[in-house]
Amino acid sequence: MARVNSPFSNYAHAILTANALRTPDKVALTYCGDQSFTYDRLNRRVNRVAHALLAAGIEPGTRVASLMNETLHVAEVYLAQMKIGSTVAALNPYWPADTLRQVVETSGCTAFVYDATVEKLVDAVRADLPGVKLWLRVGGPGDGSVDLDALAEAASEDEPPLGGFGDDLLALFYTSGTTGLPKAVMHTHSSSLASAQIWLDVDRGQDSVMGTGAIIWGIGFPALVGPAFYAGMTLVLEQDWGPSNFLKVVPREKVTHVSLIPSFFSALLGSDEHEQADLSSLKAIVLGGEPLLPGLRERIMKRLPGAAIYSYYGQTEAPYTCFGRQDDGSQDISSVGRARMSCAVRITDPGGRRVVGEVGEINLTGPNVMAGYDGLPDKTAEVLRDGWYVGGDLGRMDEDGFVYVLGRREDSILKGGQWSQPAQIEEAAIEVDGVAEAGVVGVPAHPEGRDAVEQRILVAVVPRSGATLDGETVRAALAARLPAHQAPDAVVVAEDLPHTQDASGGPGKLLRRGIRDLYADRVGQ
Repeated sequence: MARVNSPFSNYAHAILTANALRTPDKVALTYCGDQSFTYDRLNRRVNRVAHALLAAGIEPGTRVASLMNETLHVAEVYLAQMKIGSTVAALNPYWPADTLRQVVETSGCTAFVYDATVEKLVDAVRADLPGVKLWLRVGGPGDGSVDLDALAEAASEDEPPLGGFGDDLLALFYTSGTTGLPKAVMHTHSSSLASAQIWLDVDRGQDSVMGTGAIIWGIGFPALVGPAFYAGMTLVLEQDWGPSNFLKVVPREKVTHVSLIPSFFSALLGSDEHEQADLSSLKAIVLGGEPLLPGLRERIMKRLPGAAIYSYYGQTEAPYTCFGRQDDGSQDISSVGRARMSCAVRITDPGGRRVVGEVGEINLTGPNVMAGYDGLPDKTAEVLRDGWYVGGDLGRMDEDGFVYVLGRREDSILKGGQWSQPAQIEEAAIEVDGVAEAGVVGVPAHPEGRDAVEQRILVAVVPRSGATLDGETVRAALAARLPAHQAPDAVVVAEDLPHTQDASGGPGKLLRRGIRDLYADRVGQ
């Protein structure tokens, strides 16, 4: 018997078309303050792009390398691909040309869509990608490429034939690649819809406005655009989402909801620029991707007393698995929350047994978990164990199911025979007067000697705007408030710390490896 597919199991239909049917005249998206689209208008624009892709030869299942830097192009082209069932390979325009070439080749893409902003990067790899048979350009005609805009201009606004459903592959979202070539994480229509439901757990109203910037790679699109549309919100889409523009956009668009990493607020509140900005429209701040230190949480609450603060935990492979409230006393502030409805979390000991109240590996499961790493069955088997995703994070769970993330196994620091996590030391560091941000790494005490495992602790700190820091003074302050096995051996004062680049204009995740590469030689000096 043939499978009967519901259109609502197609990701783009469920998050966009459903709202075009339900609230056609509601504003779905504003772009950079000068363009506005209702759900009906945006859906019709996406339909045109979908028909254009079909006319160009894109079919259900076609793997399409998608490299765009303009966020409106990303939204429209991704959604169009998702409607017709092609697989979006969500590429990062910040990758070097060689990384881009290898990723496209490894992922088996036979088509490549790009916009004018990345043309030089495309030119650098094009000749080395003979497997790509079809090139499509957004933003006007280009040599040797199909003009997707021209095709869309003449295309129908009717709903295209839907080509992907449920457990069909939706997209390849790539890991950061800090330890090698980025891995392609396979997400289906179903797993991405499960992630889109995150905003249903957050207080919101009919007029809620979600603000965001970069959605161009990694898990950004299904973590930001999908949830905003699924919840029927207005999405304020910006090209620049750095702290300076954030301070302009929030009051201009009356943004009520944001989802960011804590490092963003370290940068925002580390400067005096925010003090005159009207941020009173903000009602919900969702934070995750890295630890939220209590000291930073207090700064956010003081600056934005009218906003609820939520924490989440998950990875590209299992987004938004845990969720919790951080500002109302309903949970311990050092917890990331409990498993969301339909998801589950457990902590296991080295033997794989579930433990409560003990440190172990965090296991995640639920409909949001990836299908696997594309083309990497061995690595998939390492992390997907009997339906659970085990990605290398350590943590513990209390008897009420609250999860406490301690950090990555590889980030753990052994000093004086005792293990510590960087976040424990970073928390103390940002409480030192004048410190805006801190990053902590372990450096081998005897790199070539008998005690290669034993480490020394290196702390890098960034001063707040107008403050002057002295490394020895900070080190002494930390030594006075921390146990000996967590006391830093060296403190470096830096203008900024290394973070991932995501084109948002603001900082990405903290790169501890970058701190080690830059400053390891300061230990012992």
